[in-house]
Amino acid sequence: MSHRINALGQPIGLDIEGWVSCPRPPKTAMLGTWAHVVPLSRATHLDALFDAFATDETGQMWTYLPNGPFEDRESLSAFLDSAEASADPLFYAILEADSGRALGFASYLRIDPAVGVIEVGFIVMSPLLQKTRIATDAMYLMMSHVFDDLGYRRFEWKCDNLNGPSKRAARRYGFHFDGMFPQATIYKGRNRDTAWFSILDKDWPEIRGGFQAWLDPGNFDEDGIQKSSLVTRKS
Repeated sequence: MSHRINALGQPIGLDIEGWVSCPRPPKTAMLGTWAHVVPLSRATHLDALFDAFATDETGQMWTYLPNGPFEDRESLSAFLDSAEASADPLFYAILEADSGRALGFASYLRIDPAVGVIEVGFIVMSPLLQKTRIATDAMYLMMSHVFDDLGYRRFEWKCDNLNGPSKRAARRYGFHFDGMFPQATIYKGRNRDTAWFSILDKDWPEIRGGFQAWLDPGNFDEDGIQKSSLVTRKS
């Protein structure tokens, strides 16, 4: 690709030859070795999600989210009803592949097919899902679907700048830190400075290779302990 030049000889941006709009993500399942990422269904996933979320006895997993914690099945059911009906965010349940249990959910949001930009967000991982290969596989499946199947140019991750675990996860998954936007929004009566991260299509092949090597069953011993760490970018 080369810059377009205006009449004054100034570069005005890279020429995107042959670019066409991306499709919107369909409500289809993404099946991996350790995780299945499937369209969220209140009827199918309510009980398993409520039980999984109940293992977070302090409610801290909801600290940096605009909703939750849900004190009873009725309130979670009402949220799942609205989430299931939503097209943006587009919600998916994260299942353990072996058991089919729903342990969390995530979504595609701020979906802009015309320019090939999409975000992953509303990521809710119960303690049963946190820091597991299921969680990593789920994020890989969502990335691969965006880049390999749908042809997007940019995949974004945003979080409260105070949310250290989310920022560490973004870097581990190969996202590049783009900057911090002060006073980006207000939620739960609090200010939020938003940290922005992204993966570009040109970086995806290297990142994909790191995921595939880490997720290979041969990378885990009989107790499920990793033999090599996840490396998604060259140092």
